[in-house]
Amino acid sequence: MTGGPADLHAVPLTRREALLFEAGIKLGGVFHQYLGTPVGERTARRLARTIEDAVRLQPYVRSIRVTIDPSRAGPLGEGAFAYRYLVAEMLSAEVTLSDGHETVRAELVHRPDLRYPLMRVVAVGPAVTRGNRSGSRRGRPVRRTARSDGSGGGPGTPRGRARSSRRRGSPRTPA
Repeated sequence: MTGGPADLHAVPLTRREALLFEAGIKLGGVFHQYLGTPVGERTARRLARTIEDAVRLQPYVRSIRVTIDPSRAGPLGEGAFAYRYLVAEMLSAEVTLSDGHETVRAELVHRPDLRYPLMRVVAVGPAVTRGNRSGSRRGRPVRRTARSDGSGGGPGTPRGRARSSRRRGSPRTPA
C-alpha cells in the first residue's frame, strides 16, 4: 500500500504534482476513450453518467461531472445513418481529485477560439474540510482510506461514522 500518488512515480513528486498528473490522465481518458461513440438527445445523459461512473472507479477521484451537448455536433446523417457520434465540441468534464492532503480540480472544455479540447487546472489547494466537502452528486460515498491510528474518523467524517477501507468497485466481503 502506498502513502499517495506521489509515492508511485520514478522521480520525486510533490503530492500536488502527482495529483495534477492523475487529473490529466483522467481527463485524457475521458476524451480519448469515448470520442466516436454514437450519441443522441435521448442517450447523451446516460452516456455522460456512464463516463462518470467509470472515472469514479479510479484512484483519488472525489467527484466527476460530464456534460454532453449533442446540439453542438454537425448535421445528422440520413435514414439508417441519422445519428451523431461524440465529438470534442459536445464534451465537457470537470474532475476533483484528493489524496487526503491536497486537492486538485481540472476541466476539459472545448475552446472554439482555439478549435481545441483544452484540459486545464482550475484549482489546487489543501484537501477540502468537512464544511465544504463535495462528493458524488448521485449519493455515492467519497473514496476514503482508513486511518492508521485505528480511530476510523478524521476531518470530513461525520461523528460516529468511520471511514471505510474498502475500495469502491472491490467486492464486498461478508462481515
